[in-house]
Amino acid sequence: MKEIIAKFCLILIFIISSSCGYKVLDNQGSENFSITEIKTSGDNRINFKIKNSMIINSSESGEQSIVMELYTEKKKKVKEKNIKNQITKYQITLSSYVKLKFSKNNKKKEFNIISTGNYQVSDKYSSTLKNEKRLIDDLTNDISDKIKKQINLIINDL
Repeated sequence: MKEIIAKFCLILIFIISSSCGYKVLDNQGSENFSITEIKTSGDNRINFKIKNSMIINSSESGEQSIVMELYTEKKKKVKEKNIKNQITKYQITLSSYVKLKFSKNNKKKEFNIISTGNYQVSDKYSSTLKNEKRLIDDLTNDISDKIKKQINLIINDL
């Protein structure tokens, strides 16, 4: 009886400890692509920041070389007003349309990325501008991170 229980425990441990064959996606160190060209249109300031982030995070000796087309649009609208009909919050939405062309196998992929955030209107105009600029920087970093993750997912599928 003890032998059967011991064999059962060993088989159970073997089944639990064996892997199922799926590979964990680790996006931290998997920049195995190089961006050869980035064509931008739309909001120039946001595109410049995204472009610099993508170039910094791509590797020179990547397996895939990519030509990227990037169209970015910024929409600003009123989020809240107070009783005096003064604006108290704005909402900014950044949307990016990305076209990728992989030169290794001539495949093309397209995707959209949207990032949204709110900022408060301050008593001073300069503080309001700082709030807006800080939010745009945060949203731009978010979009560039999402683009990198999407590129890594696409490369893993190829």
